[in-house]
Parts: sequence; C-alpha cells; structure tokens
Amino acid sequence: MEGEYMLLDLDNVGFRELYRLLIDDNIGARKFIKSHDNEGLNGTFIRRFMIFLSIVIICVFRLISGLMNSFGRFIEFSLNLWSHYDSFFMLVLNTLRGKKVELCRDSPNFTSVVGLTDTRLELDDEITRHDPKYISSLAIMAAKTAYENKARIEKIVEDHWKTKQLSEKKHPTQAFMFVDKTGDHDLICISFRGTSPFSADDWCTDLDFSWYRLTGIGKVHMGFMKALGLQKNTSWPKEIGEHMNDDETYAYYKIRQDLRQKLDENPTARFIVTGHSLGGALAVLFPAILGYHREFKLLKRLAGVYTFGQPRVGDDEFGRFMENLLGAQRYFRFVYGNDIVPRIPFDDSDLMFKHFGYCYYFNSFYKGQVKNEEPNKNYFSTASIGPMYLNAIFEVVRSAVLPYAFGRKYKEGMLLIGVRLFGLIVPGLSAHCPQDYVNLTRLSSPDTFNMFQDE
Repeated sequence: MEGEYMLLDLDNVGFRELYRLLIDDNIGARKFIKSHDNEGLNGTFIRRFMIFLSIVIICVFRLISGLMNSFGRFIEFSLNLWSHYDSFFMLVLNTLRGKKVELCRDSPNFTSVVGLTDTRLELDDEITRHDPKYISSLAIMAAKTAYENKARIEKIVEDHWKTKQLSEKKHPTQAFMFVDKTGDHDLICISFRGTSPFSADDWCTDLDFSWYRLTGIGKVHMGFMKALGLQKNTSWPKEIGEHMNDDETYAYYKIRQDLRQKLDENPTARFIVTGHSLGGALAVLFPAILGYHREFKLLKRLAGVYTFGQPRVGDDEFGRFMENLLGAQRYFRFVYGNDIVPRIPFDDSDLMFKHFGYCYYFNSFYKGQVKNEEPNKNYFSTASIGPMYLNAIFEVVRSAVLPYAFGRKYKEGMLLIGVRLFGLIVPGLSAHCPQDYVNLTRLSSPDTFNMFQDE
C-alpha cells in the first residue's frame, strides 16, 4: 500500500504484543501494526490504550460472531412471529396449538430488528414536497429502510412511498437507490445501511482505528473505506475495469456506475446521499471519493448529504477538504440528544478524528439548534453523567406521552421501550435508534429547518 497509513493486522495479534503496546510508545514496532513508517510511529499512552481497547473488543466480536448471528436470527424471527400474531398471547397460544408460520428472511414481510424498533413505513403525509422538512424526512426514512432485505425495500419504496426503485438489487455494502418524482425535478436518493446490531463484522468495521491518508484529502477511517470499496494494495483507482462482480470491494464503483447511468438518462435530475450510523459515514465518504476522482460532473448534481447519528470519519484536513467540496448548504449532519455514535471515534490529539461543517442538534423535546459541535462531544464527561441519566429517564416517560400528544403513529412498541430501559444503564445507546431521528424531522417546527437552510 502506498502513501501514509496505519493498519491493524488482527491476524497477527498476540497477548505479548498487546502487552508491549501498552508499555512501549513505539506503536510501529508491534507486529500487528503495519505502517508507512514503523520506526517513527509513536503514540501517547492514551492513544495506545485506545488502540489496545479497540483490538480487544474486535477480537471478542470475532470470537462470538457466530453466536451473535444466531442470537440475532432468533430475536428477529421471534419478533416477526410476534408481529405476525399481533400479540405475545396469540403467539404462545398458536405455538401450543401446533400452528406454524413459515418465515423467510428474504420475504417482503420480514422486518429487520432495526425496523421493528420503529415500524412506521409511510412518509408523513403532512409534510409536502415544498415543506423545508421534506428532504430531511425522506432521507431518514430511506436511511432506516436500508436495514431491510431487498424484497421489503422494494415493497416499501414502491407500495408505501409510491416512488420508483432504481437499483435492481441492494449493493453488497447494503445500499439502495430510488427516485422521488414529487418535485419540479426528479430527486434520486442513495441510501447506505448502518450498523446491524447483531453483525460482528459491522461492529469490527466501526471499531477499527486503522487509517489511510489520501493525498490532498487527509486521513480517513480505514474500516469505513473498506466498507465502501477500498481496493487492496492499489488504494482508490479511478476505474477498475468492466468485470465487477457482486463482491463488497466494488461497492463504490457499482453505485457510481448506476448513478452515472440514471443521471445520463434524466438530465434534470439531482441526487442526495443519506445514511444512519455507519451508513452516515459511507454517505460522507461516497462524495469524498467522487471528489478524489474529480467526478465534478456528478458532484455538480449533488443536492445534499444527509446523515443521522454519523460517527467521525477523518481528520481535520479531511474536514477542510469536505467543507470546500460540499459547502454549508449541501451537508446536513443531524445529531439527536445523547446519541453516543456521533461522539466516536474521540476528537482529541491522540486519535485525530474530527467532525466538519455544522451540527444540526436536537434535544429530547425535538427542538433544533445549529451548532459547531454537539454538546459533550466525546461522551465521557463527569459533568454530563447526571444530565444524561436524567434525560434517559425522561425518554422512557416520553414514550408513554407521545401517542397521546401527537397520535398513534408515535406509539413505541415493546422492543423500543426495552431499548429505552437499557438506556437507563448506558445513556446514549437508545438515543441512536432511528425512531428519534424520524420524530425530529416530523415534530420539529418548519422554521427550524428554514434556519438550517439559511446557514
């Protein structure tokens, strides 16, 4: 690999080397760390400890990946059965009677565990195409839908939204494309899937602190780049030939190819990119690599990048590159409350990761503000512990109040309530669910979104 980089080679991790990482400031001397400058790669204890901690957690995820997958399948099948019978009592009763329902994970009626936390499928009919909240509302629904299987995405997009799906199948990195025809010009939306709760590979991608420096762009999170399509040994070639298969390593190139075709067919169309969690990081990286490849013809037709609960992607140099590329009017980073994910990887001198642009921050009353950074930017703060726990309690109480204040479509199911209760132990985890991001686009004032567009 050419250029500056730091790569964690987890296949060569051993207890002795991990221990030496903590006591020796020469990070590059460790066998499991590959770098452009192994001798000169040093780090403070905090930096070494964070790398140590991330490696330990990744190794644990690797060990239990099969168990996580099996448990996730059990949870999803159980919750889909529960949903099919409308109540736990009917599920138990029909099970005792020996009645069986055949469920298929590829069925249009099979819902992901993320989708089961927020079962709303319809776009809000009170938000019209000329409403300043419309595109943000469409973007978060697309980001939430990206967690579903291909058949269910098609059903939601075409039957519930009355829009047209453009990609024939989900891309390997779990992205889909559709077109909204309600405005003066067609709006193509590319939506990237976020972290699947029971996917060890997704969590390992998030926690991998490896980085790679793209010339003229800056240092970028290696795990996110791999998920989008970073090529082994050759970095990001502009073209890789015509014989692309469905492997994840070609994700960026296949999405770009589809986008080119659709925009060529429709000269007045524009496009947006969106994603929740890991999907938000990929939504940022996609135009970044377009810029790296000087795809200015495509970028000229980019209407905006909309991310929800997005982690930090690169360093300060990367942030400046993206601000020059997108400007303030084409990048909308939404953060709800104490959501932990936008606050990682940490923003400090050791890990170097930074957010860029404005933060569109919403509190637990769904009141929005434009900020340079979300409050408590690195999550861990002694001054914030009390307020975070109080806010987690308020969110549980709010779950009971919302449907009475705003209608049944804001009623939270048992799964989400369970997640809220878990948030009483770890504040910020439940705040990452798409439910609150959907709510803030629907319940906040249109004036708030007018203010965002004026920034």
